Amino acid sequence: MKEVGTEKVMARLRILSGMRPSGKLHIGHLLGALSNWRRLQDEGNETYYMVADWHALTTEYENSEGIQSNIIEMVYDWLAAGLDPKKSVIFVQSHVKEHAELYLLFSMITPLGWLERVPTYKEALEEYEGREIATHGFLGYPMLQAADILVYKAHAVPVGQDQLPHLEFTRELARRFHHLYGEVFPEPQSMLTETPLIRGIDGRKMSKRYGNAILLSDSEEETTQKVMQMLTDPARKRRTDPGNPDICPVFDLQKIFAPREWVERVDRECRTAEIGCVEDKQALARYLNEYLRPFRSARSEFASDPKRVKAILAEGAERARASAAATMDEVRKAMRI
Repeated sequence: MKEVGTEKVMARLRILSGMRPSGKLHIGHLLGALSNWRRLQDEGNETYYMVADWHALTTEYENSEGIQSNIIEMVYDWLAAGLDPKKSVIFVQSHVKEHAELYLLFSMITPLGWLERVPTYKEALEEYEGREIATHGFLGYPMLQAADILVYKAHAVPVGQDQLPHLEFTRELARRFHHLYGEVFPEPQSMLTETPLIRGIDGRKMSKRYGNAILLSDSEEETTQKVMQMLTDPARKRRTDPGNPDICPVFDLQKIFAPREWVERVDRECRTAEIGCVEDKQALARYLNEYLRPFRSARSEFASDPKRVKAILAEGAERARASAAATMDEVRKAMRI
């Protein structure tokens, strides 16, 4: 038995997770979600990994022309990071229409107040201020997410702390369905994932939105160029000024990618100005590129054969659809429709 959240469940978990194809992935995604997904897959769980293209439309419906290219680019990254189509079901959300059917049926029984009270709704309205996203689709985002999870009868969902309200919404919706029509779904539990804080070249959290990211699709030269632009300790205005590596984004990345001996040396010599920021950045670029070399080689191989990747997605959709269709048969029977 494994413990997920506060409940014990069977040893082989059915897990669902996904990403919106809203732009290129960066090293934070590799160290966070993708490494966790690969671990869950390799532990023998039944893993479903979804490209959430309908979710992307909730905020990008006016700029939908980039979604298709983003899908394929993102899947290159997934496969290069070690997601294995023989072990995981890798698919595109819109290729499995059962998501939309369950979403529609849930919309018939979901109180409007439940959607309006989801904390991320008002936060997102403020974040996207100036854009017209006060739409039915955006308000219903948690309901579509619930359909994504429940249509596969997922036991667990890897989430960050900020996504916990969405998962609780999913459990509440499952309970309401059961009260009205009888038991169909397991109540999915959270798998809290610790994602390391990766700071971008401007010192803020690395994000596609900020344009400060080192992308997984960047070349070695592009990566080196970005690393050399990174902010360091603002107190080090001259080479001879001592610094504080504890507040330096370059040092944060070195602790992840560089050998321990180098990290210990920088930690010591930065404080006494024995090592300068330029040398420090050059070393980080070297170690980061070395770390990414196997990933880049695998990504290049997948990118050279897009037909193979599309075939993987087609097969994944077929496997996902078989599972989702079985659930929808139960749903229709329970609802007597």
